Amino acid sequence: MRLLLIRHGQTHSNVAGALDTARPGADLTDLGREQAELLVDRLKDETIDALHASTLVRTQQTIAPLAQARGLEVAIHDGIREWDAGDLEMNNDLESVDLYVKVAMSWAAGQTDVQMPGGPSGAEALGRYDAVIEQIAASGVGCAAVVSHGAAIRTWVAARATGVDVEYAEDNPLLNTQVIKLVGDPQGGWVVEDWGW
Repeated sequence: MRLLLIRHGQTHSNVAGALDTARPGADLTDLGREQAELLVDRLKDETIDALHASTLVRTQQTIAPLAQARGLEVAIHDGIREWDAGDLEMNNDLESVDLYVKVAMSWAAGQTDVQMPGGPSGAEALGRYDAVIEQIAASGVGCAAVVSHGAAIRTWVAARATGVDVEYAEDNPLLNTQVIKLVGDPQGGWVVEDWGW
């Protein structure tokens, strides 16, 4: 199957540089809403059979124009929300943000026993993401578009797919509404076709 992992549009917390991972999360900015609308045209050549978003409001706002254009319902999953920042929640200092990314990338490198300060371990975080992707794949759709979150997408792809390594994932953050395209399945594995499209 084809899997399109899409980072949500710009939020007010993105503008502040804050680690906003708790529910329900910040709304999209005016620019974020524009990015969501532009996503419809950017994906016009993709045959998409199913739409999925996380429980954080920004992903649902991002996917709404695409759902309306395609006439598809959006399935909501808690497992694909952003990694819990724990004690770092809503911090926007460079040290906190760097630590958050460092922990997430250690999970991608296989150190899944490492714990986010006051938050989950890599095994817990990746496990919940895996469960949703497995559910989507098991539905038998040819192509699913999944609106999720930057750190979660990068970490999961670096941990579970071929075609990129952890260093590449760390050095290439996703901008708002950028897409990582993958092909494969949970049993045979995933291959990255495009990063940051």
